[in-house]
Amino acid sequence: MTFHKSLLTTAILATTAGAAFAAGHATAPMVDAGDQSVANGVVSADRIIAGETGWLVVHRTDAQMTPGAVVGHAPLREGENIDVAAILTEAVTSGEMLMLMVHSEADGMQAGIFEYTLGAKEDGPIRIDDQLVMTIIAAQ
Repeated sequence: MTFHKSLLTTAILATTAGAAFAAGHATAPMVDAGDQSVANGVVSADRIIAGETGWLVVHRTDAQMTPGAVVGHAPLREGENIDVAAILTEAVTSGEMLMLMVHSEADGMQAGIFEYTLGAKEDGPIRIDDQLVMTIIAAQ
């Protein structure tokens, strides 16, 4: 009996530790997306981890990696978001660089309405250790 209890205790501890490890990694904010065609008027992220309810915001960018004009957005739930599609609100051509960035819903005047304009605080970008949560892709 002691042997079986010991195995059961070990299995429970290993499962709990594994779940805590997985949960810790699942909550680190991030954006996972690759270069993609924009011919259908949509930009997609394969996976986004958001620390709060907010937005996937698609900015134009360039070699300096500075966020530019917003050309699309999509809502995000807190936690893991899979296959997030943002409809482009402006034409994007093959070869352009796009910054897919996580923005907050906080500080907005209307919940559920995307209010951000470049430089505004409403629905603004989320920063972790003073770094934007984003990735850059090339439109094809």
